[in-house]
Amino acid sequence: MTVNASANPPARPTDERIEQVARALRANNIEAVVVATGTEACRLALDLIPDGAEVHTAKSKTLEDIGLFAELHESGRYDALRPRYLKMDRATQGREIRKLTAAPDFMLGSVHAVTEDGALVTASYSGSQIGPYAGSAGRLILVVGSQKIVRDLDEALWRIREVAFPYEDARLREQLGVGTKIAKILITYLDPRPGRTIVYLVKEPVGV
Repeated sequence: MTVNASANPPARPTDERIEQVARALRANNIEAVVVATGTEACRLALDLIPDGAEVHTAKSKTLEDIGLFAELHESGRYDALRPRYLKMDRATQGREIRKLTAAPDFMLGSVHAVTEDGALVTASYSGSQIGPYAGSAGRLILVVGSQKIVRDLDEALWRIREVAFPYEDARLREQLGVGTKIAKILITYLDPRPGRTIVYLVKEPVGV
């Protein structure tokens, strides 16, 4: 397919289209809950996580925008892995970091696109979230703004290249002085373990 990269951002999907995607996700063993706002998604996600639970997060503007990233890492209510491994030495403790983050009890994040037939598409440079997303996390909780709904995989890949990648590359260059690359892409068509993955589909745009 051909998509005009210079076109204006698409209008918010209709409620009917959002519900169609939710039904497709459920048919793929992925629990889907449609909510109006990011605030509601944040509250519901936190309701799923017991105090003291081990949690890990992908670096996600969506989670940051709705306040979930800060709550998980700064509230003191959870055993958050990200603050722990960021204090470790990658040169001497690389093995420990890999094992610590490979199979969290709860993994939270977002995706870069969700297709109308219920495929979740995630791009990564390091691949650190790919394993937990794909199956090694005990429970996967995703918050996805409705602006990430696309027709098919072609449009999902276009969205990664033309929307998500430019934002992330610019962010890293500003913060670290280096850019990023699209190195690995995970396409989740279904989850073999019913109940493991839940997606909060947010009607309002959240994240990139």
